[in-house]
Amino acid sequence: MAAPNHIVWLEVTGEIIQTADGKETEVWVLQHADDAAILSAWATHFRQHYCRDEDLPDLVADTGLSNAEFLTKIKFPDAVAAPGPSTRAGDFGEILVADFIEYVLGYWCPRHGRFEDRENRNVPSNGTDVIGFSFAGEEPSPDDELLVIESKAGFTPTTKNRLQKAIDDSCKDLVREAMSLSAIKQRLLKVNRDDALKVGRFQNQGDKPFRRTNAAVAVLDDNVFAEMALDGSDASEHPNKDNLRLFVIRGISMMNLVHALYERAANEA
Repeated sequence: MAAPNHIVWLEVTGEIIQTADGKETEVWVLQHADDAAILSAWATHFRQHYCRDEDLPDLVADTGLSNAEFLTKIKFPDAVAAPGPSTRAGDFGEILVADFIEYVLGYWCPRHGRFEDRENRNVPSNGTDVIGFSFAGEEPSPDDELLVIESKAGFTPTTKNRLQKAIDDSCKDLVREAMSLSAIKQRLLKVNRDDALKVGRFQNQGDKPFRRTNAAVAVLDDNVFAEMALDGSDASEHPNKDNLRLFVIRGISMMNLVHALYERAANEA
């Protein structure tokens, strides 16, 4: 599948932040711009995480709402009432990270149904944030790789180190991994059985060995990035610290971008 056009805005800066325990953190920047065509395509891609366009007419039918009203009031996190804005930020960061690992790093990153099935639009989805799969060949191989990612967004001033929070929550992923894989498989069974069964290569490491990599990602507004002591992050207690990758993705006016993207996704549906 071709990469969405907004991926061209993701650029590696070459900057490396060394954590307190000596691990290297890659810094990337989202150079977003006022390009209507790219933003419109991005909004469509973004909207599909919450509601497939082909399902929208049936979902809207009998509600008395327009497409935009349905998406804004029923599907998307609230723009103002807490915890809607923080859920918006977290969802945006998670989707951006999924795009990053799929279209930049080259993993398969299925996401069908993760946001669609929420009963409360303002409550973040449970489980591991993002999982990527890499296959060495047609048959299961010890060179297959499972990439398990925790992402944390920080778009407003905070004293909390968002990279450290991502690292800390990543420590829990070994416990949540089996449930998250099962959930991905179950959601995929509704749309593509062949894809769903590929997940099985990573559900029993004893019988089908593979490589497990963890990652922690902080998605930050530039102003937050400038003030956050990311070099104080410490991953020395991570259970998979020898196979842990660290990333920061930063950008200007990120919360404004988030709200603008949700608004466009609703209004252009």
